[in-house]
Amino acid sequence: MIIVTGATGQLGRIVIAKLLQKVPANQIIAVVRDTAKAADFSAAGVQVRAANYNEPATLDSAFVGATKVLLISGNEFGQRVQQHRHVIDAATRAKVELLAYTSVLRADTSPMVVAVEHRETEALINASGLPYAILRNSWYTENYTGSLASVLQHGVFLSCAGEGKISSAAREDYAEAAVAVLTQSHHAGKIYELGGDEAYTLADLAAEISRQTGKQIAYQNLTQLDYQNVLIGAGLPEFLAEFLASSDADAAKGTLFEAGRQLSQLIGRPTTSLAQVVKAALATSGSDHVH
Repeated sequence: MIIVTGATGQLGRIVIAKLLQKVPANQIIAVVRDTAKAADFSAAGVQVRAANYNEPATLDSAFVGATKVLLISGNEFGQRVQQHRHVIDAATRAKVELLAYTSVLRADTSPMVVAVEHRETEALINASGLPYAILRNSWYTENYTGSLASVLQHGVFLSCAGEGKISSAAREDYAEAAVAVLTQSHHAGKIYELGGDEAYTLADLAAEISRQTGKQIAYQNLTQLDYQNVLIGAGLPEFLAEFLASSDADAAKGTLFEAGRQLSQLIGRPTTSLAQVVKAALATSGSDHVH
């Protein structure tokens, strides 16, 4: 049985969909906090089990019969190490054959704030004695294309990433990598540094948006503090604005650049291009600028 935690999240949903293409539905267990959000999984024949990262007993019952577990990192910053510890402990008690974990690019050396909890989680996994595979994901391209409506409205892409090259990939690419690790047999003990085949700067992204919409979008580089204040002014919570600005400032120093192409090797195809992700984002944003 393959367990996917956080299965109703943005990444988890794609992982479940791609697993259904590879293994029988009754061999997949979607672990979710709210089963009402997973009715479509049940309808497809996937087993849905309720569990909470904060409640170890719920994880024990959810992991009954598990052979492989994908721990999709939680989204509650500051709480994640303890939450992940509960999942790792439950997987250990269930004696799973493989624990896969979605980490961040070069978690062991990255200066990014987000890397700290991933680094600590990786250490817990290593200490557990379980066979594991670590998927160190670079940024999702959707992290940037998610703000397209605002970018088109204002005609400018703001950030503090400078000329930093970013090796992001589509969420679908990372989901496919997770499915490869869960459905193949030779990944135990592996740590994968995963990023898109083609790196780009945010100026390149602005140029691609301009090309596809016919609307001139400029890239404006701000200081980290100015960008943080812009995000707060746009209504983001201060901690999130600080995190995003800090991440882009790190990207300016090359923190999100990865040239190894391990992701395309793992999924057996080129990663989704920047142009493709922009095109998909424009289609879903309902922009009337699209040619």
